[in-house]
Amino acid sequence: MAKFLNMGFNKYNFEKIVKEGISAIPEKFLKMLSNVEVVTEKNPSPEQLKKLRFGQGYQLFGLYEGVPKTKRWSYGQVLPDKITIFQEPIERVSNSEEEIKEIVKNVVWHEIAHHFGIDEKRVRAIEKTKNKKKKNNEELT
Repeated sequence: MAKFLNMGFNKYNFEKIVKEGISAIPEKFLKMLSNVEVVTEKNPSPEQLKKLRFGQGYQLFGLYEGVPKTKRWSYGQVLPDKITIFQEPIERVSNSEEEIKEIVKNVVWHEIAHHFGIDEKRVRAIEKTKNKKKKNNEELT
């Protein structure tokens, strides 16, 4: 397990990386985001972990809380959905700032996919395909 956390990465710099991760999402999808806020926190709360039934040894990098766009009927006058990116769990598994940026970019994509109504199983399948393509492209270069 990496200890990038001990290098003193501050909240401001982490938020900048999250903004870069959001910017990496294709514009056509960013335009379709509605009533959603992306925030950062150091760690998930005990309530969030309990709600998700996360056990020890697992790291939660991000969380989507809200009503997916596919389930919005008579939707109005509600608080924004929330995507939270958790700084310390990401830093704990990272060896460098570049690795943090890559993880954040992937987590932002993952949580935005939930906002659009893609369930966890499908998101993971898409990620697996993306990673396989990335690995194949790296082998070609």
